[in-house]
Amino acid sequence: MVTRTDALADWLAQARIPVDRLTPEQRGVLHCVFHFRQQCGHDYYSTRILSHFLLHCDCRLKVAQLARLVGLDRTTASRQQGLSSKEAIQAAHHRMDGRPYGKLLARSAGPIAQFLFAHPKASRADVIAFIDRTWEVRVSRIALYHFLKKYGLDQVPAGADTTTAIPTEPATLPSGAPVLVLPPPQAIPEIPAGRPLPTPAPPFSPRTRSTPAPSSSSRRR
Repeated sequence: MVTRTDALADWLAQARIPVDRLTPEQRGVLHCVFHFRQQCGHDYYSTRILSHFLLHCDCRLKVAQLARLVGLDRTTASRQQGLSSKEAIQAAHHRMDGRPYGKLLARSAGPIAQFLFAHPKASRADVIAFIDRTWEVRVSRIALYHFLKKYGLDQVPAGADTTTAIPTEPATLPSGAPVLVLPPPQAIPEIPAGRPLPTPAPPFSPRTRSTPAPSSSSRRR
């Protein structure tokens, strides 16, 4: 059975922090940090609060060691070192809302378009939930609006049925409406059996006589 002391030692060894070189004050701080990690988990807010505390509690550990301890990048930890408590909370809030960190990337446009075509009646909340499930990124409605508009996904067809229904009953005209009476179709005369069919006229042939009638002068001659 793994005890809490062994788990704490493994956690410190993973962050490459030598236990034998820690002071009693550092041991107490890291013990409380380990207990906080066990109770609150490894979500983004807990990590952000914990990293802000370690970077400003003067525990005399290097920034790289603290970054490995909480699972952050060295550059990210250095950038957070210059933030106040208010700025750290605001940055965490913006990160979970999609501003300024965690923005949707261009490669996300394809899966989002596929989701919109598969779910034409999906609301903005449904799209945000889909993004959260797919990429574990929480975006705001404003960020989603600008993203959809940028890639032309804000005008996805609703997928409504455009087929025209054929009426099963004849339409009833209102009383007094004029009725258009069409003439009956002309009957085609029957040709007796054995009689040759008439030769059709060649195309573009005139129906009048091709030679002019004799004039009065020709009659006198």
